[in-house]
Amino acid sequence: MPKLTFSSILLAGALLAPAGVFAQATPIGDAEAGAQVYQRECASCHQIGEGALHRIGPHLNRIFDRRAGSYEEFRYSEALSRQGRDGLRWDLARLHAYIENPRALVSGTRMAYRGLRDEKRRADLIAYIRAYSDQPQNIPEASPTALRAEVELSEETLAIEGDAEFGAFLSAECTTCHQRSGDHAGIPGIVGWPQEDFVVAMHAYKQELRPHAVMQSVAQRLDEEEIAALAAYFENLGN
Repeated sequence: MPKLTFSSILLAGALLAPAGVFAQATPIGDAEAGAQVYQRECASCHQIGEGALHRIGPHLNRIFDRRAGSYEEFRYSEALSRQGRDGLRWDLARLHAYIENPRALVSGTRMAYRGLRDEKRRADLIAYIRAYSDQPQNIPEASPTALRAEVELSEETLAIEGDAEFGAFLSAECTTCHQRSGDHAGIPGIVGWPQEDFVVAMHAYKQELRPHAVMQSVAQRLDEEEIAALAAYFENLGN
């Protein structure tokens, strides 16, 4: 098998891409660089382009504005299917968030990818993927070209040390649905979650990035200290 080089990967991406793929009206990132990122980060599980099929993950053609978990012939995790039923659609903001940290957007996803934290490489990758989706002009209200508004938390927010005892006091509302035993029973379990995952998830609801009207309402009533306290309580509950 010939050795892959930067040039050969880029050439392969260019040959597979439809006409005009690298001449987008609305730059998200560098689609040519994104072809290389795709090969490194995605190609082992996902196909894209003409003739693409589902593999370990679903193919990525026309992903922009598609409802999450919407291919009937692909077996998604229950977590992703649930988010799709709740209204999660793959717009620019949510693609950024999911690629950066899949578990932050979809708790319980089977996607065993740790995430791509480099914002530029992520934007390049999405620019490349977008070439295989519809490409509307860049008007602020239009998906998928609207400016992204993913969850961005400061180091100070993530460093807040939650008070687990205070979290136990606050947890009564949570445990009307989420069981303290950790059982799922159709609702995601939150016992034993790493604190950072819990904090990011709650802020995703707070900013209405994660779809679920009840969780959005709950999160918007909580301040940063209260979220941190709940995170500490539920992580400790699993130990």
